[in-house]
Amino acid sequence: MIYEFKGYKPVVHPTAFIHPQAVVTGNVIIGKDVYIGPGCALRGDWGQIIIEDNCNVQENCTIHMFPGTTVRLKEKAHIGHGAIIHGATIGRNCMVGMNAVVMDNVIIEDECIVGALAFVKADTHIPTRSVVVGNPAKIVKQVSDQMIEWKDQGTQQYMQLPSDCHDSLKPCEPLTEVPDYYYESMANNYKTWNETK
Repeated sequence: MIYEFKGYKPVVHPTAFIHPQAVVTGNVIIGKDVYIGPGCALRGDWGQIIIEDNCNVQENCTIHMFPGTTVRLKEKAHIGHGAIIHGATIGRNCMVGMNAVVMDNVIIEDECIVGALAFVKADTHIPTRSVVVGNPAKIVKQVSDQMIEWKDQGTQQYMQLPSDCHDSLKPCEPLTEVPDYYYESMANNYKTWNETK
C-alpha cells in the first residue's frame, strides 16, 4: 500500500517490487531492483527515506526517523527480517541481521555486517568492514573477503526477486493436495555461512 502524505508521494523505480502488504508513506525514494517485503513499514512522514539501487528490506522491517531526518540505505544494503532502522545511514553492501535495531544518527560505513538481534545505540559510528554484534552492539572483528562474497551471493538472490515477483507473484486459492513436483528440489547454489566457512 502506497500513501501520499502532505503532498509527498513515494517515488518507486519500475523495476522495484513493493509487496502489496507493505506500507510506504510519503517522502520515500526507492531505486532499481529493490525488494520491499510484506509487513514492512516505510514511513517518510516526518523526514525522508532513500533506498538506493539493489537493496532489499525483508519482511516486517520498519524504517522511520525523528522529524527532519533522512534515512539512507546505500546500494546493495541488505536488511534482514524484522529489523528496525530509525534515523540511520546504512552503507553500501552492508547487511543488517534479523531483528537488529539501528538507532538515530548511526552511520554504518560500507561492507559492514550487523548481527541478528544487535542493538546499535544512537550516534554510533561503525567503520568500514566491521562485524557488529550484541546489545549494546560492539565491533568484534573485521569483515573478510570471504564474508563479503557470501553476503553478495545472498544479496544477488534478492536482486533477482523483484523481477520474479513482477513475473509470477499473484493471489491464488490453495490446493487441497500436494502435487508430486513439490517434492522436487528448489535448491540453488546458495549455502549458509556455516556451510561456506
